Amino acid sequence: MGAENVVLVIGATGNVGPNVVRQLIGEGVTTRALLLADDPKAGRLPSEGVEIFHGDLADPDSLLPALDGVESVLLMWPFFTLNVDTAPAVLERIERHARRVAFVSSIGVHIGYEHADNNCHAYLEGLIEKTGLEWTFLQTTGFTANARLSFAQQIKKSDVVRSPYGTAARSSIHEEDVAAVAVRALTGSDLAGRRLVITGPEVLTQIEQVEIIGEIIGRELTWQDVPAETALNAMVGAGWPPAYAHGALDYFGMLTKEPELITGTVEEVIGRPPRTFREWAVEFADDFR
Repeated sequence: MGAENVVLVIGATGNVGPNVVRQLIGEGVTTRALLLADDPKAGRLPSEGVEIFHGDLADPDSLLPALDGVESVLLMWPFFTLNVDTAPAVLERIERHARRVAFVSSIGVHIGYEHADNNCHAYLEGLIEKTGLEWTFLQTTGFTANARLSFAQQIKKSDVVRSPYGTAARSSIHEEDVAAVAVRALTGSDLAGRRLVITGPEVLTQIEQVEIIGEIIGRELTWQDVPAETALNAMVGAGWPPAYAHGALDYFGMLTKEPELITGTVEEVIGRPPRTFREWAVEFADDFR
């Protein structure tokens, strides 16, 4: 591990990417980040220690300058905004230059909920397996940051959160813990060829998550279930691809009957247990005030 291992982070300004960048820099790894030229979230990255390259997964050749001399690549595919038509060409460019890739995937692949024909995480895993790259798949549960996306605006305006499937029980994972596992995969070969199912340390319903946030910010928050169809229309109206929105809601419906599993992967890989939802909520409490 060190400066000779140049790592490119694709998806560098999302929930996981900035944490990966910061942790790599902290370990002395030469770190590059691939951004769209007009990325509005560029400010999430450190101001020093990272080499910024501009490129677009929709244009595979635009990645070539960033890939020159790279050893490892973190790949997150923006399924919300880009289909997978260019994925084979993107992987061909990565394989031409890099030795290993860590792909942030989904627990839906692990449990058989997501199939390759939906052109999402399972499809990408299948493509990556066919390359000559050393690969590691990070099959994560939902990120704790999803609570901010789902609840924050409502909580700022009201003491009631309105959403479907309040009893859906998730083992949400802190993004920094996903990043820590990713860094291990990017800086060595010990995790090559493994599908790592990455979960938080506990199962909480959405209602319990909201109650925890309320305790932390000093307000009594309540949950009101709304029909899934209402939520579906809102999600599609906000730009979600319809198939992705349908799949997400169906999965949450399933989680009202069968909670997400919990694994010990994080502690196995990085030597400490993952952070709890409460720890995350304390850290980001101001986002709900």
